[in-house]
Amino acid sequence: MKGKTAFITGATSGIGKATATHFAANGINLILCGRRQDRLDALQAALRRHVKVHTLNFDVRNKEAVQQAIAGLPEDFQQIDILINNAGNAHGLDPIQDGSTEDWDAMLDINVKGLLYVSDAIIPKMIRANSGHIINIGSTAGKEVYPKGNVYCASKHAVDAINQGMRLDLNGYNIRVGAVNPGMVETEFSEVRFKGDADKAGKVYQGFKPLQAEDVADIIHFVVTRPYHVNIADLVVMSVDQASSTVVNKK
Repeated sequence: MKGKTAFITGATSGIGKATATHFAANGINLILCGRRQDRLDALQAALRRHVKVHTLNFDVRNKEAVQQAIAGLPEDFQQIDILINNAGNAHGLDPIQDGSTEDWDAMLDINVKGLLYVSDAIIPKMIRANSGHIINIGSTAGKEVYPKGNVYCASKHAVDAINQGMRLDLNGYNIRVGAVNPGMVETEFSEVRFKGDADKAGKVYQGFKPLQAEDVADIIHFVVTRPYHVNIADLVVMSVDQASSTVVNKK
């Protein structure tokens, strides 16, 4: 994997940031994407001592910005060997009858359409190279539906379906396609879901040991470093204390 180039969306925090750090430690060059330029700059400064790092500041919801940014990549970063479709979010935890249409738009636009926009810009490069690896970051919410999860679960079920569709459609192009679906991971996820309410967000992870972003990054690195004929198509991972979205052994 040394010398390969990975494109990571949502790279400024959580799983994306941890994956970038893990990849850099193992010699994988990086294209890091996010909306917070200051965080992109800090991450680039920390990792470029190990590998080549290029940053792109755009919102995956903006189709034109995605296309322009990827089309304008420097020569050294034109070949993308690994795509980590990680950008995603959850807004609100309301029953469907009390939900916000703005929250619904944000989740569908980022989790589904954003993934598609980035993939649309990168897949042709992989087809031309007859090589590539796409990892779509899903969720256990894409495998089940839980109370008040409605639209977020719908968005992650869509990611699950898109992942399967990609694998079918790209069969024959020598491109590996798979998904990593984590359960509860202790990141900024809950702060976003509860719209900055740190007290509510903190309680989500109390009483048990959730996954850490580094755990998921380690798994992603394992997936991309299998022999090329091996494709890990769909992987679900939870902490030992979590049995489902609603069954968690809290002490």
